[in-house]
Amino acid sequence: MPSKTAPGYNVTQAIFARAVQGDVTRPAVYYQDQVWTYGAVIRQVYQVSNGLRTLGVEPEQRVVILGYDSPYTMAALFGAMHRGAVPIPLNTSLPMEDYLYYLEDSRAKVLFVESAIWAQLAPALRTRDVPLSSVILLPSIGIGLSADEAAYAGPLLFYREWVEQQSVLPQEPRTRADDPAFWLYSSGSTGAPKAAVHLHKDMMVCNRLYAEGILHITQQDRLFSASKLFFAYGLGNGSYFALANEASVVLEPRKPDALTVLQDIAHYRPTIFFGVPTLFNAILRHPQSRDYDLSSLRACVSAGEPLPAEIYTRWKTAYGVEILDGIGSTEVLHIYISNRPGQSTPGNTGAVVPGYAVQILDDQMHVVDPGTVGDLYVQGDSISPYYWGQYQKTRSSMIGEWFKTGDKYYEDGDGHFVYCGRSDDMIKAGGIWVSPIEVENVLLEHPAVAETAVIGALDADDLAKPVAYVVLGDEGNPSERLATELQEFVKSRLAHYKYPREIHFVEELPKTASGKIQRYRLRNGMVTS
Repeated sequence: MPSKTAPGYNVTQAIFARAVQGDVTRPAVYYQDQVWTYGAVIRQVYQVSNGLRTLGVEPEQRVVILGYDSPYTMAALFGAMHRGAVPIPLNTSLPMEDYLYYLEDSRAKVLFVESAIWAQLAPALRTRDVPLSSVILLPSIGIGLSADEAAYAGPLLFYREWVEQQSVLPQEPRTRADDPAFWLYSSGSTGAPKAAVHLHKDMMVCNRLYAEGILHITQQDRLFSASKLFFAYGLGNGSYFALANEASVVLEPRKPDALTVLQDIAHYRPTIFFGVPTLFNAILRHPQSRDYDLSSLRACVSAGEPLPAEIYTRWKTAYGVEILDGIGSTEVLHIYISNRPGQSTPGNTGAVVPGYAVQILDDQMHVVDPGTVGDLYVQGDSISPYYWGQYQKTRSSMIGEWFKTGDKYYEDGDGHFVYCGRSDDMIKAGGIWVSPIEVENVLLEHPAVAETAVIGALDADDLAKPVAYVVLGDEGNPSERLATELQEFVKSRLAHYKYPREIHFVEELPKTASGKIQRYRLRNGMVTS
C-alpha cells in the first residue's frame, strides 16, 4: 500500500485489482438466477463512475444509496467511490421521515433509490428543502411508477438507460488512502443515528486482517450474507471480502427470513454463510430446516450480538459446521475479536484478530484484571476517524488511537473474551453488576424458550432488578406456572440475585433491521405482552 498521504490510492481500484489482472470471465455475483462475471460488474462500476462525473458530482460529495442487495447497488457503491464521491448506503426498511433526516444531514447531491421506496419518498421530498440534484431509479424488482409518483423537481434518471449511455473506459481516480470513501450510519440500536466516516484504506485493512487472516477466503469460496450491504457487517460479507479475493458472492434482495435463507443456501451452495444469532435460532426452529441441504458450508459466521452457547451447540449438531462468533462495529467496520476455524468454543467471542489491539478498562481508565468486567476499547487501522457533524460524540468515543466500543467484556485469562452486554444494558442489582446476556443464555437453555431479552427495571423500592421478556416456542404456553418454572430454572444455574424478578411473555422482541434486540425499547415500555 502506498503512503496514506500520497495520491493515487483508490479503494475500488484496490478491490478489483486482482480481478482486472486475472480472469474477468469468473463468476462474481449470483443474483436471482443470474450470474454476473467480474467483467460485467467492473464494466458497470466504471459506467457509474463516469455517469456521476457527467452529472457534475465532484470528489467528496455525498451520494445516498437506498438499494436492495443487487449488482446494481454494488455498482453504485463502488462506482461512486471510484469517482471519489462518498456513497452512503442506507437501511431500506426505515420510515420516510428517517430518509429525509439522512438526506438533510448528509447534504447528498445524488440519490440512487429503489422504485418501491421512491414511490413513498417523492411526495415527502416536495415539502422539504433537500439539496438533491439528481435521482436515479434502480432497476425494479416488481413495482412500476405512475407519472405522479415519479414526479420530482430535479432530474429523474432510470439506472439501466443512464448507465448504458456512459463510457466503459475508467477515468483515473483522484483519491488518497486517507480520503473519505464512504459513510455508514449506525443502526440506531440506541435510537440516535450517527454517521461514521470511513477512508479509502479501511476496506482493504479489514479484508487483509479478517477475510484473509481469519476466514482464509480464496477464489474457490462463494459467500452469502443475510446481513445487508447497508450494514458494516454485511458490506464486507456481501461485497469486498469476495471481490478483493476473486471469490463470488450471493446477493439476495429479499428480507432474510429463515425459509429464504435455507432456500438460498441449498440453491446457490455457498461455502461461507454470515448471519446473526436471531437468524441462526430461527433457522434451527423452522419446521422445514432439515429439508434443505446445507452441506456446501465450510464455515458460518455470527456477529451483531453474542451467540448463545445453546444455539452454537444445536447448529453444530444439526449441520456439522461450526459458527464463528465475533464482534465488530460500524466504527471499526468489521470484526476485530473472533473465534478461529477449527478452534471455536461456545459462549465466548474468541481472541483478538491479529492487527487489532484491545484493552478492558474501568471507569477510571485503568486496565482491569482478567475475569473483571470493564469497558472494551479497540485500536486498529480500520477505525473511523470521526462522526460526521458530531464533535462531542467523536471526542468521547475516539480517544487518541483507541475507540470506546460501548461494550462490557471480561478476558478469561486465556486470551478469550466474554461479552457481558452493552454498557447501558448492564444491570446493577444489589450493588453487583449483572450481565443480561448471562441470564438470557440460561433462559435459552429451557426447551419452552425461543427468544428472550433481559433488562433492568426498578422494583417497588426503586431498586434495579432483572426482568425477562420471553418469546415461547412450540412447546410453551404462557402461564404463571411457567413463569415460576423459568425463574427457578435460572436460580438453579446462576447466583440467586441474577434471576429475573418478573417474566413477561411477548409475541416478539423489538429488533433493528440487522436483528439486534432493542433493549432500550423494552426499558421504555415500547412492547406489548
